Amino acid sequence: MFCISTLVSTLTFSPIKLENKVLFDRLLKSGHRGSLEYNFTSNFIWREIYKLKFSQFEDSLIIMSDEEEPSFIFPSGLDDVAPAVRAIHEYVKARGQKLVFNTLLEEDRLKLEAAFPGKFQIEPLRDYYDYVYEAERMITLSGKKLSAKRNHINRFKVQNPNWTYEEITRDNIDEAHEMSIIWCKLAGCRDNEDLYDESCAVEQAFKHYFDLGLQGGLLRSEGKVIAFTMGQPLSDSTYLIHIEKAYHDIQGAYQLINQQFAEANCADFQFINREDDSGDEGLRRAKLSYYPAELVIKNKATLISTL
Repeated sequence: MFCISTLVSTLTFSPIKLENKVLFDRLLKSGHRGSLEYNFTSNFIWREIYKLKFSQFEDSLIIMSDEEEPSFIFPSGLDDVAPAVRAIHEYVKARGQKLVFNTLLEEDRLKLEAAFPGKFQIEPLRDYYDYVYEAERMITLSGKKLSAKRNHINRFKVQNPNWTYEEITRDNIDEAHEMSIIWCKLAGCRDNEDLYDESCAVEQAFKHYFDLGLQGGLLRSEGKVIAFTMGQPLSDSTYLIHIEKAYHDIQGAYQLINQQFAEANCADFQFINREDDSGDEGLRRAKLSYYPAELVIKNKATLISTL
């Protein structure tokens, strides 16, 4: 039972707007940026679905989901996490709400437990672990473990001898967008809440593609767009893949757009983060089949005692 407090919080939360990109990028750069949540584009394109707002606390960024039942991405880049945690606690306590962090990476879990031992219940969120791969392996697909991926690509090239790969530009982005809309209809987005939400985020990525600084690639067969992907750097060492779509009935299309985009954009990075599987078993099998170098562990932390 949480009672309304007379505390006045120092935090003020605002909607996430395109004009906030410079601020986000600056504040996030000092942190670990180890998962998709620590990226402006991720928050911007999903802002309406998850009802995201943000506040600045000193030199850290605090992102809140759904102010009616709030939860927070743990602020990154802090050596001393106590002041920010106390500020968030004051904010929710003043509203009679509980303190919940929806994204707490392992390095921050250690800091939180050291600062507030025994105060938080911490639960791993396996459905939201990010999959991180060695960039070189995703480009070359070398080794026995990835032979099936090479076979899919070889079959695609035999069946689609006139295939081409292109960077997404102002000249072809509308064709990629049209393919995305068709893909969504074929997948039944209107009848699947998760796919519908994702389609809304994809629309935001297309609408603001250039302002967000996204990079993209597409595949054609016989001149028709059959796959596309979008991403951007997450950190100096890791590239983040936001979106990847291909027609399911074209064997090897997913494998080839994955490999071609990595070759074109990720050669200067050590790792590629391909985000989470959201608990989808088919997507989990597909991501595991590429043998990730690391899973970025994310936890939920709920305050269970007084601070």
